[in-house]
Amino acid sequence: MIQTACPLDCFDACSVVCDASQPHKLVGGSNLPYTNGALCAHLYKHLHETDRIKKPRINGKEVSMEEALDAVAKALEEKPWLLWRGSGNLGVMQKVTNLLAKSSDGVLTRGSLCDGAGDAGIVASRGVNRLLPPEQIAKSEVVVVWGRNVTVTNSHIMPYLKDKEIAVIDPRVTPIAKKAKLHLQIRPRGDFYLAIILARFLMMEDAHDIEWLERNASEYEEFYEFTRTFRIKAILEHIGVSLNDIGDLLLMLQKKRVVFLVGAGVQRHEIGDSTLRAIDALAALLGLFGKEGCGVSFLANSQLELENPFSVTTKTEPIATTPFSKYKSVLVQGGNPAESMPCSLRVKEELEGVEHLIYFGLYENETSKLADIVIPAKNFLEKEDIRLSYGHQYMQKMNRVYESNIGISEYDFTQELLKRLGAEPIKEEHYYINSILSQAKREGDLYLAPGYQEIPYSNGFGEEGDEEFEFIDDFYDDFENIKALRSFRRKVVKSESEFWLLTPKTNKTINTQFNTLERVVYIPEGIDVSDGEDVIVKSLWGELKCSAKVDKTLRDDTVVIYMGTKGVNILTPPISSSEGDMACYGDVKVEILKL
Repeated sequence: MIQTACPLDCFDACSVVCDASQPHKLVGGSNLPYTNGALCAHLYKHLHETDRIKKPRINGKEVSMEEALDAVAKALEEKPWLLWRGSGNLGVMQKVTNLLAKSSDGVLTRGSLCDGAGDAGIVASRGVNRLLPPEQIAKSEVVVVWGRNVTVTNSHIMPYLKDKEIAVIDPRVTPIAKKAKLHLQIRPRGDFYLAIILARFLMMEDAHDIEWLERNASEYEEFYEFTRTFRIKAILEHIGVSLNDIGDLLLMLQKKRVVFLVGAGVQRHEIGDSTLRAIDALAALLGLFGKEGCGVSFLANSQLELENPFSVTTKTEPIATTPFSKYKSVLVQGGNPAESMPCSLRVKEELEGVEHLIYFGLYENETSKLADIVIPAKNFLEKEDIRLSYGHQYMQKMNRVYESNIGISEYDFTQELLKRLGAEPIKEEHYYINSILSQAKREGDLYLAPGYQEIPYSNGFGEEGDEEFEFIDDFYDDFENIKALRSFRRKVVKSESEFWLLTPKTNKTINTQFNTLERVVYIPEGIDVSDGEDVIVKSLWGELKCSAKVDKTLRDDTVVIYMGTKGVNILTPPISSSEGDMACYGDVKVEILKL
């Protein structure tokens, strides 16, 4: 049996084993304690249900790989050119193409479509974004699932939540919310305000951990003054939470081992960094960092303390608002910007105007259909790589299972283009793989990420552990006059005809991969629309025809279209977060119009 790992964008980063004689029969590896031999349906879809690109194309005509690579090299000679990389495969070797960009004056993207704002907020407070190992979650007594639909996005964490006291903070009634002791069905975009109010009440009741704070976060009294600039009554009304809810949650949190499982949903906004800083501040007041069975789990920096040979310094563009029209040539690798980027009408229009659009990936999608040159990639069973994880501490070697005549690996693609461009060749592939693996810590036969700590922040904050926790002390938010919730601002003006649009993940797709969802908008009761009726969902940036389905569990100010629904990002805004250069999919309101 040959050992590899799932490459898909997911917390779980499952161990995979297979027999070379039956390469498409995948089994969960039992060597990795976290995933423990189980695989989800996404990997099956990855290999069996999605049509793969098998031949290179130029202007719709199938050509040889040599001819296609020649055409790519010629296109990259025309400056300026941009490399836009998606997250279709999270193997470390995917970023070897950075060396191509560096060598041939290409421009890269910065930031993230997913978690950049939250990461920026965590780094501002803690200095570094360390992983909270699942073993520490297992040792907790109380778990607050905050904007994270764990049964869909993080199913392997479920055994670690057994026998826990669970509270859920989420605008939707998720499966875990139905089982929780307490569910705060908070208004979308209200998480920052909830964390601030919880922190304020905690200190008003003298329930904060003064001993821990004096050692690790000495400016806590200044933070308390910051929380007092927010009006309690106005915020509770705004976010749809009662004083009883606040009291019940605070009782659950005090004098116990508590973990916050925070999802990407809470920070998909312009203020996303502030939201994570506020949640972190609440955790700090409770003294949850550096203690067994305690902490805040977000999407960790999987490359923390790793010397990555593909880290380069070059010009960049923000990934959420990339101005494609500035570039003569655009190379899209392992992604689908025409579908996955916000405000996709703008994105498609700009991509259509690019002189040389090159698509390098596994599957047909909206971007490959627009491309002049299409290069098929090898799948994860046909090449070597290394899988890091933002959900657990293990590094996994991804071994080649079988040889294939289909496609080209990212390493060979880079080397072939450098040769055609007359540039210095890069080092042998195994040099990079071995240099990365050599940095791992070892636990028997397992590799551990270089930045792994059994109890993170037990030695302090910052890269060296010699810094204090930094509380948020400033906040600015101008979305629909939300600043009115500050004590010196005017009253919020509420629109009765608009709804917050949520685009959560589903177990049928990963982002825009395996894009098979019907166009359905889930609406609350009380709207004059029947089940199955066609409607127009309209935002400032576009409109989408959908079939309506009534969901009695939704808040009356919220509608849902699942991520992966074709065309949903026609509705989402072309803005980046204030920190972290991240897409702000959550900063959108829509109207529901009858046909």
